[in-house]
Amino acid sequence: MKLTPHPGPFQAPLGERGERAACGFLKERGYEILEKNYKCKIGEIDVIARRQGRLAFIEIKTRTSTQFGTPQEAVNLPKQEKIFKVAQWYMKEKKLVKIPVAFDVVAVLWREGEAPEMRLIVDAFEKEDKPY
Repeated sequence: MKLTPHPGPFQAPLGERGERAACGFLKERGYEILEKNYKCKIGEIDVIARRQGRLAFIEIKTRTSTQFGTPQEAVNLPKQEKIFKVAQWYMKEKKLVKIPVAFDVVAVLWREGEAPEMRLIVDAFEKEDKPY
């Protein structure tokens, strides 16, 4: 079986394949996946999972090279702010209060013809004034 990050006939787009691979990677590390691709009117979070008593909001970034930076560098401040807002929406929608939260990132580097390289960044960022 040829490993390739590039879409071809009957293959899912790179981002989708990266998310599927990352979910397996997270499960192997003890994450309990609660939601995938949670959407609300203000945005989306790739994965919401339970990890060591915390609710983890996880952004997954997949790239085929580091030519324009690493996958995790794409989770910049504006992207983090969007994730915070969607996380607050989720907490309110699910009526979750006083639950510890975490913001993690899975960086997937999937070069052509190779298996994906995955890096988990636990507590990648946080919100100072987090009224969850």
